[in-house]
Amino acid sequence: MSIPLFNSIASWLLKKRYHQIELFLKYPEEVQQEVLMQLLSFAKDTEIGRKHEFGSIVSYRTFASRVPVTSYEEMEPDIERTRRGEQNIFWPTGIKWFAKSSGTTNAKSKFIPVSTEALEDCHYKSGKDLLCLYLNNNENSQLFTGKSLRLGGSKELYEDNGTFFGDLSAILIDNMPFWAELSSTPSNKVSLMSEWESKLKAIIKESTQENVTSLAGVPSWMLVLLNNVIEDTGKDHLFQVWENLEVYFHGGVSFNPYKEQYKKLLPRKSFNYYEIYNASEGFFAIQDRNNSDELLLMLDYGIFYEFIAMETYYDEEQKIVPLWEVQKNKNYAIIITTNAGLWRYKIGDTIKFTSISPYRIKVTGRTKHHINVFGEELIIENAEEALRNTCMKTDSEIKDYTAGPIFMAGTEKGGHEWIIEFRKPPKEVAYFTEILDNALKSLNSDYEAKRYNNITLKMPKVHVARENLFYDWLKLKDKLGGQHKIPRLSNKRDYVEELLGMNQ
Repeated sequence: MSIPLFNSIASWLLKKRYHQIELFLKYPEEVQQEVLMQLLSFAKDTEIGRKHEFGSIVSYRTFASRVPVTSYEEMEPDIERTRRGEQNIFWPTGIKWFAKSSGTTNAKSKFIPVSTEALEDCHYKSGKDLLCLYLNNNENSQLFTGKSLRLGGSKELYEDNGTFFGDLSAILIDNMPFWAELSSTPSNKVSLMSEWESKLKAIIKESTQENVTSLAGVPSWMLVLLNNVIEDTGKDHLFQVWENLEVYFHGGVSFNPYKEQYKKLLPRKSFNYYEIYNASEGFFAIQDRNNSDELLLMLDYGIFYEFIAMETYYDEEQKIVPLWEVQKNKNYAIIITTNAGLWRYKIGDTIKFTSISPYRIKVTGRTKHHINVFGEELIIENAEEALRNTCMKTDSEIKDYTAGPIFMAGTEKGGHEWIIEFRKPPKEVAYFTEILDNALKSLNSDYEAKRYNNITLKMPKVHVARENLFYDWLKLKDKLGGQHKIPRLSNKRDYVEELLGMNQ
């Protein structure tokens, strides 16, 4: 089959799916109610289904009153039983895949169940939908005349008791359909290499020989790869390496701190950026319009959504609502019920709705990744936006950062301590700090109140990190690779202390 013909057929097939997407855009509550009832019916004879009498649940209210909200720690014993070979505990079809979650740098790993249904009806379906929405907005796209440069995790798959675990990206690559592999680079062999630095060289060697039309991966690690491509090829920008490059599909961490650096590598106004929101537990949302920072919540992937209003998250009586009762511009923690047997499961992410017709969201952070030692409620969304504004005003560029609290001691006020690795440092760190402080005040009224006359918080302290500090820290923890992330904000000083100790 010729490349132009393949491009035309693939585009036509993907565009057909858009009519199904329109169904949940028009009838979101009905679609979500149907998803819930199908999940309950399918799992009614599992151990958990019999325990909570799924077979007699006929409404969301009954489901919410009968099935408790759960966390990974509470579900872990059942997951471990399944990993040892027991089945039909929380999902009726056999589960042999477990995504080893690396969302944080904590030593303890999570093993998230991945069912056949989740692979087909969520993860792979979402990949096709991403292309569908992109093509719907870009009718002249030549995406399928070339290949997608994908950058996944750096862990191989490991077998244990007849079950397999590894990074989600490794599981997806190992199970992907043949047509997806044909349209991707590097090869599966290179994609699944476990040693990051060798893998980086192998990716560059393979991909620079291909006609790459799209990029896909986490912004922080993709930036490392692309800068190495420029260095190895001696080119000024990426269009001199891949002339037909037209879009970057990104997710995993906020794109804000990296946006300006990407624009320098990709200096073409027509180049597109498309954001996705996925995790080991499922694929949740896709940017559905060009030049937008909002994501369309995908409602027919076998995932039923509920939300905890963040002002009640730490209360004994949390306010939990289904999708059709959410409000705009309010911070929520997400609860999911999925086609891999996660029942009312807290994934630890927070979002806010920017629109409710259709349901579009922005990811605002993590329930655990914030600083709220002094009532300032600083979330990642505030930090990212403040840093972006500060970099623009000080003509600087950030590579990585983390921040934690300075605890009160006697008469000493509290504060925030930042460690920032710059790609392009500001001329004066003191001025950068002052601009950052003012930006945080303008974005967060709680922070502003605590900073008023230094009543609780003093001026933040900013340390300039040595080159490759965060890279070396991740390497020390064996956390190099596509899905590992720097913890941006923390209520504790553990990360700050470790990094300061290495910043010599």
